[in-house]
Amino acid sequence: MAHQEKETSGLEWRITLGDGSSRSLVPETGPVSRIWMGLKGLMAGLVLKVWKFLNKAWDIGVDDPRKVIHCLKAGMALTVVSLVYFTRPLYEGVGGNAMWAVMTVVVVFENTVGATISKSLNRVIGTTLAGFLAFGVHWVASLSGQKFEPLIIGASVFLLASAATFSRFIPSVKARFDYGALIFILTFSLVAVSGYRVDKLFALAHQRISTIIIGTCLCILVTMFICPIWAGQELHALTCRNMDKLAGSLDGCVEEYFDINGELEDSDKHPDKNLLGYKCVLNSKTTEESMANFARLEPAHGRFKFKHPWQQYLKIGASMRSCAYSIEALNSCIDSENQAPEFIKKHMSNVCLKVSSNSSCVIKELAKTIKTLKKSSSIDFLVEEMSSAVQDLQNEIKSLSSLLSPAEPLLPESKETEKTTSTIHLLEVLPVVILASLLIDISLRIQDIVKTVEELANVAEFKAEADDKAKQNQANINRIVPGQQNDDQQTMKALERA
Repeated sequence: MAHQEKETSGLEWRITLGDGSSRSLVPETGPVSRIWMGLKGLMAGLVLKVWKFLNKAWDIGVDDPRKVIHCLKAGMALTVVSLVYFTRPLYEGVGGNAMWAVMTVVVVFENTVGATISKSLNRVIGTTLAGFLAFGVHWVASLSGQKFEPLIIGASVFLLASAATFSRFIPSVKARFDYGALIFILTFSLVAVSGYRVDKLFALAHQRISTIIIGTCLCILVTMFICPIWAGQELHALTCRNMDKLAGSLDGCVEEYFDINGELEDSDKHPDKNLLGYKCVLNSKTTEESMANFARLEPAHGRFKFKHPWQQYLKIGASMRSCAYSIEALNSCIDSENQAPEFIKKHMSNVCLKVSSNSSCVIKELAKTIKTLKKSSSIDFLVEEMSSAVQDLQNEIKSLSSLLSPAEPLLPESKETEKTTSTIHLLEVLPVVILASLLIDISLRIQDIVKTVEELANVAEFKAEADDKAKQNQANINRIVPGQQNDDQQTMKALERA
């Protein structure tokens, strides 16, 4: 006979059967309880997502406080322009079109001064030009009579809107006047097809242009005088960062390739973020072009004059990307399945590391030149040292033929076997030769970067650097990796035994 017992340690009921087995009794939950549990889970998930969103927003603000400042500036501009509604003289002057000033602030206000000026000019010029053209078309259409008036207005809208839309596909127009073309299409279409008389249309256009000018001027003043962010300074800093990343990637790739048997310590190994810094250089073309276009419109600020050669930074960026493509090919040699034997790597490591070290020193010196806006007194010396190291590398490649172990004497009928043996030895040397040729190519591309930086220094009239530390970089250039001389001696002995 079964009996019921209740556990004292919990709220669970169990039934002990006659065969000694026990089963727990779980009360069935009703529909209200299931709905409540579902709502609790939904609310908990929603609160968790909101908490993660707030944490992410906090991290973004801490990482770059200028974004928070930009948001506050936008709120300030909208608050000030809203006073047009509260100030009766201003409201009566522009009438119900005061909303256009608020809309202008919303769409024109940008993060940098140059971007705000560019959008403001595009909006004012596009609105003004479209307004006058629409006024002229409306006036001509009104003189042609009611029969031809809709035909003239429709044809003008079709032709001008099509032409303005096509102009947005032209690269030079799209880079600088894309927003202006969009505003031109919108304003012309609205004004041309309106049903107002010519005199009322002129008053309407005057009010809208006035409100747009009020909004654009307010945006420019706020972005320029309250914690300004200059597009020129951003482009300047981006170029310096890309050069440092390029130098770090070059050193990291070569050192990673010649890290034989893990001889380099963990502190000497470059992390992946630094090793792949060249990708930032490859992906920065669009950003550089937009910043250069915005910087041309900015007034003189900081160390930069009004006519600072910002377009020269695009040439420097193109030269750096050309070098970054070679570094990308160099990085692919690290994970390649075809690797040279260790004794060949040891033999070539010293001269290859010297070339990469000298090349990265040249790039770092160029970054210093741009950062300080001063001509370097040691750049010629560094380039000469890099060329000397490249010449040594070329001589070392030529000497590899003598290091190859000769094929064993074979019988006359085994010519095919002799050919296979020689091919195997050539394939062993080929990976190192490819890496060395890439280093030589990178050094040539670095010389192109030197030329573009020198052009920038001449056009922007950089000051000459004091010549008191011209030879100080020699110690950094001719650095010797610990144990390399002993490794070279051991390598030569191993080659002789082979």
